[in-house]
Amino acid sequence: MIKNAKNMQSMLKTGIKADKYIPLSVPTINGNEWKYVKECLGSGWVSSAGKYVNLFEEKIVQYTGAKYAIACVNGTSALHVSLRLAGVEPGDEVIVPTITFIAPINAVKYLYANPVFMDADNYYNIDSEKTIEFIKKETRFKGGYSINKKTGNIIKAIIPVHVLGNAGWLDDLIDICSDRNIKIVEDASESLGSRYIKGRFKGKHTGTIGEFGCLSFNGNKIITTGGGGIILTNDKKLAEKVKYLTTQAKDDDVRYIHNDIGYNYRLTNVQAAMGVAQLERLDEFLKIKENNFLVYKNELFENSEVSLNECPDYAKCNRWLYTVKANKRKIIGLGKILAGNKIQTRPLWFLNHLQKMYKKNQSYNIVNAINLNSNTLCLPSSVSLKRHEIVKITKLINTTN
Repeated sequence: MIKNAKNMQSMLKTGIKADKYIPLSVPTINGNEWKYVKECLGSGWVSSAGKYVNLFEEKIVQYTGAKYAIACVNGTSALHVSLRLAGVEPGDEVIVPTITFIAPINAVKYLYANPVFMDADNYYNIDSEKTIEFIKKETRFKGGYSINKKTGNIIKAIIPVHVLGNAGWLDDLIDICSDRNIKIVEDASESLGSRYIKGRFKGKHTGTIGEFGCLSFNGNKIITTGGGGIILTNDKKLAEKVKYLTTQAKDDDVRYIHNDIGYNYRLTNVQAAMGVAQLERLDEFLKIKENNFLVYKNELFENSEVSLNECPDYAKCNRWLYTVKANKRKIIGLGKILAGNKIQTRPLWFLNHLQKMYKKNQSYNIVNAINLNSNTLCLPSSVSLKRHEIVKITKLINTTN
């Protein structure tokens, strides 16, 4: 009762009325989703084949500029298959960021390989400079592979994650990875709609630069299929192999002959139908996300203690998740005040190099990620977020000591 009374007093002081719960990030489903899903149900094509699976893949190709797109059940399955086809085998190593949702790290372990953790830059992405330094100083190139001097293991791949929708800087990283035979598997799960506007990859969509790019359509992403993922590649043979592996590696689908270990990883037609409808509104969603970002920015403009995080100037980002930075004490206080006012926030993910399963894995000079993790708060970011809700959120931020 006392806690509720304090929250009520806080709202009265700021002129904020008690209102409905404001979630962190929820889907907007008010287009052709019902129409297309109903068509699927009526046709009987509800599983991993049908009109909408193919159409969804075609639409993703058109939007991203990748040559091939193969739909699968989620972003994690996309990462799993991509790493396998990048040649990652038991005992190998994969360079990963410590700031990211845990999915790409776990995908490395699915193949009985080991992650090597890197620090973050100021946009939460893998620190390219430190990663290049690590490759140059801590590995040697022998027999066509990069060998980790500390462990003696081959580093087969790297997973740059475009964190929070911010495009990672790959201009310099791609050269040394090419020279050292380290395959790039981009985790673009959070960055549908993010494109480079400067540098070597100007005009390119995230996920189209490495050997593979992986998208996610989980319910909290800009568009959703409920679950769902996509593997992007520009290599026809690799695309064929992806489709083969994600459909249980069928060599004869009448007699059920399989000559490899495959997976039941294809997206369903029902989910794809939803995805096609969501894609029809993606440009509209991106405009709303940009406009909402500007409202946040304007309302927080005079706050010297809290800063809204921008995306890098070399890219046009999708603004998937809005975040603010402040000192640790301030961030903790804001989280509590906003929660007490029915506003959902969350910190960044717990740093992966500190997770119980990965504490013994190698990490390299991680400093900035620790600071970012302590000083960042994720704010409500749904496409359906209204201006008056942002004003409510920012008033509380601006009046919290």
